[in-house]
Amino acid sequence: MKKKTLVIMAGGIGSRYGGNKQLEVVGPNDETIIDYSIFDAIKNGFNEIVFIIRKEHYDLVKDSIVRRIKDKVKIKFAFQNNDNVPDYIKIPDNRTKPLGTAHAILCAKDVIDSDFAILNADDFYGEDAFKVISKFMDSMNDEIGIVGYSVLNTLSENGSVKRGILKEDNNGNLLEIRESSIRNENNELIAIDLVTNEEFKVNNNDKVSMNMIAFPKHFLNYIEDNFISFLENSNLEKDEYLIPVLIDKVIKENKMNVKVIDTSAKWVGITYKEDKMSVVNYINSLIEDGKYNKDLWN
Repeated sequence: MKKKTLVIMAGGIGSRYGGNKQLEVVGPNDETIIDYSIFDAIKNGFNEIVFIIRKEHYDLVKDSIVRRIKDKVKIKFAFQNNDNVPDYIKIPDNRTKPLGTAHAILCAKDVIDSDFAILNADDFYGEDAFKVISKFMDSMNDEIGIVGYSVLNTLSENGSVKRGILKEDNNGNLLEIRESSIRNENNELIAIDLVTNEEFKVNNNDKVSMNMIAFPKHFLNYIEDNFISFLENSNLEKDEYLIPVLIDKVIKENKMNVKVIDTSAKWVGITYKEDKMSVVNYINSLIEDGKYNKDLWN
């Protein structure tokens, strides 16, 4: 069986949410969204899990999640911190947020030893997304695969959301990804590019990335090679080293091909406190439909 590593990014502090949303209970037996992601991943051929967390959250993750899955899949940990920032680079003392998703993956470079897929800890992706990305990885060569959701399947009723808006050609090759904030304004979807601050409209049939992306192992070197340039040319009080921005750079430099992987899955997640009940209700509906056991791991 091909080794497939799932990398779970759980180092964020939930600034819009106001707490440690990654460990919020959403299932009837204290399951978190992470539990359902790992369950779907194992079911679809992933055989190793890497958690990227803050070191101070280690005991919380171990006690709340790892105790339930330690006998079902191999588990590794990486800690998102600034130990890999050169001494001559000064991170402002008032910065509390992590340096971004690409930096998170870089912090796990020494523990990832195969092709890998990434995802956010606080996003419920749906089983079909795991199925299609696993199938892509079975025959993946020197390319990246990014799961593309219908934008209408990824919105929150409680405010704006951050999404990577995808533009692809007729063969499913990604041409551009724009990391953007999207809001619903008078029944129109309005986006703000988080790099250029340009405002533009989003079509209802556009596809977006939820940071569920498959990479060949050597992409870790590309992340590392571009990190110093980010540090030297960014506003380190607020800028983030982001995976979608790196993917867009890969495309523009013709370094690698990036494929959009279609999914019929519906996203739910906890961006704001008010989102939690919609996630709980959605998972309960899946349990009623027989998609999951009421006690997930038993």
